[in-house]
This record gives sequence, C-alpha cells and structure tokens, in this order.
Amino acid sequence: EFVEMFVGVGASRVRDLFEQAKKNSPCIIFVDEIDAVGRHRGAGLGGSHDEREQTLNQILVEMDGFDTDTNIILIAATNRPDILDPALLRPGRFDRRVTMDAPDVKGRRAILDVHVRGKPLAADVDLETVAKQTPGFAGADIENLVNEAAILAARRDRRSISMAEFQEAIERVIAGPERRSRIILPKEKEVVAYHEAGHAVAMHFLPEHDPVHKVTIVPRGMAGGYTMSLPDEENSLHTRSKFRDQLVALLGGRVAEEIRFGDVTTGASNDLERVTNMARAMVTEWGMSELLGPIRYGEREELVFLGRNISEHRNYSDKVAQQIDEEVRRIVDEAHQECHKLLQTHWDKMELLSQRLLEIETINAEDFQALMRGEDPFVDRDIDQNPLGQPKKPAAVPEDKVSEERKDSGLGLGGGTLPAPA
Repeated sequence: EFVEMFVGVGASRVRDLFEQAKKNSPCIIFVDEIDAVGRHRGAGLGGSHDEREQTLNQILVEMDGFDTDTNIILIAATNRPDILDPALLRPGRFDRRVTMDAPDVKGRRAILDVHVRGKPLAADVDLETVAKQTPGFAGADIENLVNEAAILAARRDRRSISMAEFQEAIERVIAGPERRSRIILPKEKEVVAYHEAGHAVAMHFLPEHDPVHKVTIVPRGMAGGYTMSLPDEENSLHTRSKFRDQLVALLGGRVAEEIRFGDVTTGASNDLERVTNMARAMVTEWGMSELLGPIRYGEREELVFLGRNISEHRNYSDKVAQQIDEEVRRIVDEAHQECHKLLQTHWDKMELLSQRLLEIETINAEDFQALMRGEDPFVDRDIDQNPLGQPKKPAAVPEDKVSEERKDSGLGLGGGTLPAPA
C-alpha cells in the first residue's frame, strides 16, 4: 500500500513506517508481496515508474541506515524473487533467503492438527492418512479441506466429521463438487467407463506409475469422470522412465476408446494437452532425448514490468526445431503403441472394471486391486442403486452397428487422470 496516485506518498509512508519502528524497537517489520514495490527498476514495456522507484529508493535508504543497535528486523515475502531489484538483495539488506516449499507429509499433519482443533472428529478419522492423501497441498488448501469436511458433515446432520467427509473434501478441493444432477446418456456413460478404465488399468500395470487411489464415472467439476493416483512417497526428482509411464497412462483413455468403439471422442483433449506438454518438456527442458542430447532448447523472455512470461526466445535453427517436433511425435507415438499393447494384453481386466464402473460408478483402491487380481469384491454386495438413475448395464453395441449409432464428438469427458496437486 505504499504506492498511491499522489507523487511522494510512497516514500513518505516508508519514512513514517521506519520512524515508528525505531520508536517501538525492538520490533519486526513485515512487508508482504514486496515485488509490488521492489521490482527491477527501469525495465519492462512501460519503462520506469518514477513513483514506485522513488518508494523503492526510500526503502533502500532506510535499510542502509540501520545500526548494530537498531534492533529492527525487516522481513519480506514474495512469490516472484526473480523480478526483484538486485539492490534489495545485496549484503546488508535482504541478504538471507528462506524458500518456503509446499509442506511435506509431516508438515501437513501438523497443519491438520491446527485446523481440526475445536472440531468434533469421528473415531474412524485418521489424520495421518489424510496427510498422505494430500501431497502438494499448501496450508490454505488444508484449511479449505477441513472446512469443506465440516460443511459436509453439517449437511448430513452428523454430530462429528467422519473419514468419509474428509475423503469427499479432498476430491472437492482437487476437482470440484460432484454433479450428480447432470443427465448422462447410456452410450456416453459407457464411453466414460471405458475411458477411465483405460487410465486405471494402464496405471496399474506400469511399474513406475503411482498406484490407483480411486476410479469414478460420476461427473465432478468439468470432468465426466476421473482416475486418481497417489504416490507412495513424495519425490522431487523424476526419471525418464517415470515420465514415459505417465505418458502411457495419460493415453490410456483414448486408446481404450479406440479398441472398444473403433473411434475417439473429445474426452481425451486434456490428456492430449498434458501428453504433448510433457513430451516437449522432456526434449527441450530436461534433456531426455537421445537424438538431441542433454541440451536445453529455448529461453523464456520475461517482461518484469508485467511480472509474467509472455514469450519464448528460440536459440536454435529451423532444422533443430523440426527435429524437436519429430522427437516429440516419436515419444508420443511410442507411448501410444505401448499403451495399445498393454490394454489389449489385459483386456479382460478392462471389461471387468468397465462393467463394474457402469454398475456402481465409483471404485476405491482396495476394490480396484481385487479386480486387478481377477477377484470380484462386489459379488455379495447390493449394487442395484444407481445415483444417476441410468440402466446398470447399457446394451452392448454390435460391432457392425457401431458406425451407425456413433454420435458426434462433444462428450466433454474432460476427466482423464487426476494426479495429486503440484
């Protein structure tokens, strides 16, 4: 709030702030979003910004005026340390940097303990399990998760929050609320079931992929269904083989549609976008192409006045650009062929999982593992209920009639795999 429309107000506020701090020393000054006033001077589309630069200069002057007995600690926070003016980061100013990553499983458990304080929890709640199921969640995400769980429990007239509410809240935070009111045609529902089964079966038989946590064809958010996978351990480094397995799993939905229906839908649009971006990053950013070698291609150009990346500079020739495109295509084609072979090999598991999804719509990790072992955990269960009010098993379409009954694209599954948040 330093910079205003009137000239000199920002610098005046900085002087007043430091004078007040000196009168109340020892004390701490905390400046949030320091990049709003501390951006690199004289850069960007609009050139310099006199008022902001004057305010920044005053901050630098005040920081230089600290003596050893001043007893004032100055702390600032930003999400964009790359656009800060170098003068702010010199010794004697902000010379110590502390990077705050997303909390690990221990940190998430500690944050959960804070936010569940004062809330009644059922006996089946295991906060350790909740912490393991939320990799990549920041503190605000965890707070939102607990609040969502409490709201769900209140709507269900529960006196305490059970594990079921926490599970539902996790999915709400990741993918949005369920849309059970959405009317789904039997044919579309069958396509979604095979699409998600393709993702799940591919994930299960890929050695480097995270295990399947849940498969559902219930619409949630913009997705017609999704497959959730969660890692056993949190890793910050990923191998080339792991990326290749992820490419195969992402293509599982589209390949399943090709095998079962002889056609593809728009439901794999998000999967294809992620596949393309991942394959291109493997070639241009991570040096995982055997043909092009361990070289980074392309440099991002940043306009610090705007505070975001708006272009990428090509530091390679047209011939190399063609080789990059060919490598991306080769990597994706190899993943597609491997996925096709994998699903055909385990098509019996595909059929079993797809039919069970059509009947009960949601399958958890334990039941999924049983199905992959060839067991059927639903034999003795009552599975007549169907929240969407659709027939349990759409009639199988004969192969010679598929082309006649096929609808145009636009199913908008938009689901595919749903990994943990990054």
